[in-house]
Amino acid sequence: MSSIRVSPAEISGKASPPPSKSAAHRALICAALAGGGSVDGVIQSDDMRATMNGIRALGINEVWEGNTVKILGQQAPPQNPVVDCLESGSTLRFLIPIFAALGIDATFTGCGRLPQRPLGVYADCLPEHGVAISTKNGLPLTINGRLQAGKYHIPGDISSQFITGLLFALPLCGGDSEIILTTPLESAPYIDLTIDILKQAGIQVFPFDGGYRIPGGQRFKVHDYKVEGDWSQAAFLLALGALGGEIALTGIGLNSRQGDREIVDIMMSFGADIKSENGVIYCRRSALTGTEIDAAQIPDLVPIIAVLASTARGVTTITGAARLRLKESDRLAAISTCINLVGGKAEGTSDGLRIYGAERLKGGVTVPSFGDHRIVMSMAAAALACEEPVIIENYQAVSKSWPGFFEVYKACGGAANVI
Repeated sequence: MSSIRVSPAEISGKASPPPSKSAAHRALICAALAGGGSVDGVIQSDDMRATMNGIRALGINEVWEGNTVKILGQQAPPQNPVVDCLESGSTLRFLIPIFAALGIDATFTGCGRLPQRPLGVYADCLPEHGVAISTKNGLPLTINGRLQAGKYHIPGDISSQFITGLLFALPLCGGDSEIILTTPLESAPYIDLTIDILKQAGIQVFPFDGGYRIPGGQRFKVHDYKVEGDWSQAAFLLALGALGGEIALTGIGLNSRQGDREIVDIMMSFGADIKSENGVIYCRRSALTGTEIDAAQIPDLVPIIAVLASTARGVTTITGAARLRLKESDRLAAISTCINLVGGKAEGTSDGLRIYGAERLKGGVTVPSFGDHRIVMSMAAAALACEEPVIIENYQAVSKSWPGFFEVYKACGGAANVI
């Protein structure tokens, strides 16, 4: 594992985020279940490789042409496949019910913190609907049996990924089903994104107050998907401008269904100099002021929001973020540790963070990445507000979602050198 030295620098340039990881996961799965079509906008990140591992275990054949994946049909899946989900929670939680709906007995494995991330929702509901689950402490996890239609009572505040997994799987069952939420839904925009991509695949889902009705016996239709830019990654680019100079963000739409587009309004609440002209979003360095943020619907933005808050005058409070303790790292502890190491002041609360802003951070230290891609990118942005360079350990963690992040960072004027 290598480290990278990131020095204060003047940011100036134009940049685009990579294609949306969330949309690409969903489009690849829909194309696989249809047995054809293409997905344009798939980068070879670790998470995309994880989902492709699962698709191949379904017996799907594919060919890559640049960043486009073409599905070439399906053969009989291998018997009792082992699906390596790497460290992708989306891959794992999306595929478990899909394999079950297709009656494919399988074992799911993973690495990093993935075995520690919650799977109890499926352990509770799948055995009630025809699927036996065996596991010891998370992963490996083995399923046997065929998923049955019915009523699924699911908490909405643990992870929306469980709901998305069932929305993919239940249309394949023989009868109609309902997902009934037992607690308020968090990360609702991710469900909206799922339903939108399912609609493109010809799959009907009918939301109602407190849940979703899914007709059974549906067939996924062949469709060619174009994956839009990733707002969760665009947030890091906008932060480069806010903290380090000026950036012009292209290749992303304000009318996206991605919940993380909320970063624009959040930065405005900090007082950031941000505006949109002719499809380009400009962000320039300006004085920031602390604010209050409910992160229940935008948890992936919390690390970079915390970095922005560390340079904002006054106090910023982030709430609704308790689930972040169960991501690739304990993100609340990880980002507060890193902010404190570079001279800021952040502390954990029961469900979030409280950050006390400083006009300038000190830097001159080595910070851990906690093996978390979003911590690496957040601290690369934080280095722009420091007086001295910051060394980030295991910077390669960015390969989970954006392997080319530091190339883009340097193209915009950032100073980053592997040591």
